[in-house]
Amino acid sequence: MSAVAEWDGHVDDVDEDDDVLEESETFYGSADEFVREFLIVTYRREVSPKGDYRWDPRWWMHPEAVARLDALWRTWEHFRNDGATGMSVWWRDHADHHMGVLLSSAGPFSKTSGTTEPGDPLPYTAPPPGLFVDVRTIEG
Repeated sequence: MSAVAEWDGHVDDVDEDDDVLEESETFYGSADEFVREFLIVTYRREVSPKGDYRWDPRWWMHPEAVARLDALWRTWEHFRNDGATGMSVWWRDHADHHMGVLLSSAGPFSKTSGTTEPGDPLPYTAPPPGLFVDVRTIEG
């Protein structure tokens, strides 16, 4: 019989020390805060409408970008607590993959006009108030 089939549903059977059931608080409260405070200042590329890399300061206007950046934020939150290889895995498997798609000349920002000089943070325009809710303020 499997462990699932043997469980009778009583809460008493759950180990209180089992942190699998607990969700830790996030460092950033939303994808926007993650983009604003971490990503645009860390992932620096020279962007321009005719260059190899494109970025829209109003990234939140592009559904694909919102979905990918939300995924980047959530995976960053997951891997940040792995002191051994977490950030390396995040950069390799998540950031470089999604940012490569987002910044590509064929990506969602292909027709945007954001520009930077080499070494500058990616351009940023704040989204309308209320577009991104801080998950740390939501009661569970």
